[in-house]
Amino acid sequence: MLTALRRVIDPEIRKPIVDLDMISGVTVAGDTASIALKLTIVGCPAADTIERDVREAAASVSGISSVNVDVSIMTRAERDALTDKLRGGRAKTVQFGPDSLTRIYAVTSGKGGVGKSTLTANLGVALAAQGLRVGIVDADVFGFSIPGILGISGAKPTQVNDMILPPLAHDVKVISIGMFVDEHTAVSWRGPMLHRTIQQFLTDVFFGDLDVLLLDLPPGTGDIAISIGQLLPQAEILVVTTPQPAAAEVAERSALVARQTGQKVIGVIENMAGLPQADGSVLDIFGSGGGADAASRLSTADEPVTVLASIPISIGLREGGDAGRPIVLSHPDDPAARAITALAGQLAVRGRGLAGRKLGFSVT
Repeated sequence: MLTALRRVIDPEIRKPIVDLDMISGVTVAGDTASIALKLTIVGCPAADTIERDVREAAASVSGISSVNVDVSIMTRAERDALTDKLRGGRAKTVQFGPDSLTRIYAVTSGKGGVGKSTLTANLGVALAAQGLRVGIVDADVFGFSIPGILGISGAKPTQVNDMILPPLAHDVKVISIGMFVDEHTAVSWRGPMLHRTIQQFLTDVFFGDLDVLLLDLPPGTGDIAISIGQLLPQAEILVVTTPQPAAAEVAERSALVARQTGQKVIGVIENMAGLPQADGSVLDIFGSGGGADAASRLSTADEPVTVLASIPISIGLREGGDAGRPIVLSHPDDPAARAITALAGQLAVRGRGLAGRKLGFSVT
């Protein structure tokens, strides 16, 4: 029976409920199975799903024709034990420290309106579609938009003691200040509050073992960019610009600040790179060459920077963002979707490096 129940996955924590100690007892009498299920909190949003999956898993066992599920709630001590297990016994700290094998990409630009959030959301979904475990931190506290683009406006994280479980969108774990404030509220915070918010996202939110963490940074080179540099100095920088030379010059500034905190610039993404026409030609509404110019100016002898992707203007991309339907899933043949998926393919094969990281064993 426990083998069957191990197939039941908590949809928020993404681990078997047996491993989470949510099954406190199983008895079988004749053809009837009685299962004691303990949910993490009162009002658990996944309660119905978990109970249904438990019934189905138990009923799949040979000889079982009736299933009784007794649902209760974990005690405070049991929740403490669960959060301690999920953290691996480590003290509460930034999850993605120097020894983390998670690839961290900060999507940034010195100016707004270049499509960072739309690219981040679609890139995360495209990476997840290729089988990677992906998380997104919407670090644009003042201009949060990731939940809307991913179609989870109004979603709220589940809190287990002091641990926050991020909502899931298209197999991507997502956290945003928009999940804690009214959608139409203007956030007006100064530096210390901004730093504390980002630190809490990286400390209290349980992402689990990720292959890739994407951060959607606000435009400019202010407090949040500096905080990300301090908290995640190993993050790699993706600079987004439009093809317009004037925009590219401003976009570079975010990369220069990132380098000052030790982060590495790995490439430029040129967004809105022309509007494809019916006759096969391309209308360069925002000019051309800005991405290549930015990459050239950001390149150094030790750190060459290339244009990783050129994303054409797409009405479908804009419509998908407004409707909460990522274009990489809804219209994968759209030229913009193909370009973003190809970019995801490039990032997906960049392995999680071991250089300079502890391997967790000692030589005797």
